[in-house]
Amino acid sequence: MDNTNRRKFTVTPEVALLLKGLIVGKIMTIVVIGGLFWWLLWPRLLWVGSSSSSFTNQSIKTNSASQLTFQTVSDVPIGSFKYGGSTTWASIRQLVDSQIQNTRLELQLHYTDPTDGKPSSSTGIRMLLDGQLDFAQSSRPLTTEEKNTAKQRGFMLKQHQVGMDGIAVVVNPSLQVRGLTVNQLRQIYLGQLNNWKQVGGPDLTITPFAQPESDTDTVIFSANSKSNKQGLASGVRYVSSTTDALRQVNKTPGGVYYASARAVVPQCSVKPLPLGGQTPTKLISPYREPRVLPEQCPRQRNQINTEAFKNGSYPLTAGLFVIVKQNNSQQQQVAEAYTKLLLTDQGQNAIEQAGFIRMP
Repeated sequence: MDNTNRRKFTVTPEVALLLKGLIVGKIMTIVVIGGLFWWLLWPRLLWVGSSSSSFTNQSIKTNSASQLTFQTVSDVPIGSFKYGGSTTWASIRQLVDSQIQNTRLELQLHYTDPTDGKPSSSTGIRMLLDGQLDFAQSSRPLTTEEKNTAKQRGFMLKQHQVGMDGIAVVVNPSLQVRGLTVNQLRQIYLGQLNNWKQVGGPDLTITPFAQPESDTDTVIFSANSKSNKQGLASGVRYVSSTTDALRQVNKTPGGVYYASARAVVPQCSVKPLPLGGQTPTKLISPYREPRVLPEQCPRQRNQINTEAFKNGSYPLTAGLFVIVKQNNSQQQQVAEAYTKLLLTDQGQNAIEQAGFIRMP
């Protein structure tokens, strides 16, 4: 064919620029889509690669986990899981768990209320035993009875501590008493002390308030101690909630109540008391000194003495525990993965943001 008859096409600068833009656009689209798929699938690939490992000999190692972020924790299962338990954990569920799920999209956690009774450590553990939850959140250690029930049903329960909470004692704002030892507090609730003059206060009847043992998330006795098995004294007045207790203490001159420091120390209607371990001569405040007086509140509020809780000088603290059902199933895997997530630096920082004390 004669080359002179061929049609010649001229590429203008505008057309060349358009073609370059289309090519670059296609490349960028491929890169973005590929990166998105990798980001979404990477946690699943980690899980698939480790899913064949045995749960039986897995342990939660705080030191190694503390170097991690939420994104780098392995063995996080894919799926939807139910959990529940202690009301003390409410701020963790609101703040920390939402951060976890925003990072680990494959893990969907659903808080589940009990069908009967109030949410508490006890009801959460009972629901775990009954198969209604995949793991439980507790603000007290497991009892011997709960461990035995699990054994009878063919599995074990294990607790993993992920944080701490300070326990504060509050009294009527007008009560003039320097403070209490932990032993004096126990004696009050066992009925062995019944007048404030017995602990250096005025001649005034002590009126202790408490939540029913089945509902409370704050304990002043060891879960398995002899004192706890005795039960509280007949003179203890039971309340439905901490809000109710604060109202009752405020209108009862000799009233006293104990609960999570987060819940009671900042309140205007009651006075938090310093506590001592063995002797009343060395008392540590659950609030930062100086104490904010009632007339200054709510413009100012007492702040929690987190440093005393951390260094152990404050004598009354409680652990925060993830309760694991050891049955070699996804229930065990999700509970242990959740524990690892909370023990990372990112998890411990979030627990502090929620008002609790990180693990040492």
